[in-house]
Amino acid sequence: MLPSEQARRDFRAGKSVTTSNIANGFVQGNLAILPEKLAGAFHRFCQLNPKPCPIIGMSEVGDPRIPALGLDLDIRTDVPRYRVWRDGEIVDEPTDIMAHWRDDLVAFVLGCSFSFEEALMEDGISLRHIEHKVRVPMYRTNVACTSSGPFEGPLVVSMRPLKPADAIRAVQITSRYPAVHGAPVHLGHPQSIGIKDIGKPDYGDPVPIAADEIPVFWACGVTPQAVIANAKVPFAITHSPGLMLVTDLRNKQFAVI
Repeated sequence: MLPSEQARRDFRAGKSVTTSNIANGFVQGNLAILPEKLAGAFHRFCQLNPKPCPIIGMSEVGDPRIPALGLDLDIRTDVPRYRVWRDGEIVDEPTDIMAHWRDDLVAFVLGCSFSFEEALMEDGISLRHIEHKVRVPMYRTNVACTSSGPFEGPLVVSMRPLKPADAIRAVQITSRYPAVHGAPVHLGHPQSIGIKDIGKPDYGDPVPIAADEIPVFWACGVTPQAVIANAKVPFAITHSPGLMLVTDLRNKQFAVI
């Protein structure tokens, strides 16, 4: 059995943990599930905002399976924790969405920065949130996404503190992974992208930044959650930030040499 399959079985059984550093080598995905009548506009939103929303998988209408991401994968049960949204507000955070599933729903799976983290660590770059065994810190910014239909709102970024030399190397490495957010969108000076307090992330957990480090920001697949909240979408389901869908795709498949 693949480590990714085992991870999904664990989550199916109710295990709810951050998926950072789980099933290393396998692609993880952000999740957004929407009614069919909104799916076209959301698909266009992803096309217009490929840095935070790179689509790596999509279901047929009403079908909870995406065989291209895993033959046994069931989008209703295989994420450690979900968020159910109504009118832009979180109304439930279950470990499965069987009770919320409908025949008109379309699931989108978006690339996740956990994929390029493997490449960073292989190059000897340490990642603070993994060292501390917490979720990566994520922040809403003042950078507006390109809108599509009702979908409009702020870019969300994930942050990893790095020494300047490691930050340069990280730019080089992650540039090879455009399908999972690619290169950073901002380095240093969080205030210039609207982050008032780096110690208080909007999602995930805070991590310490050493005096000789700078915060490095990547576009983040949690962006749709900020947009769903901003647009007050009548109904949607997402993953809980940091608790991702683990697929059978390999991270190395996404590297552009």
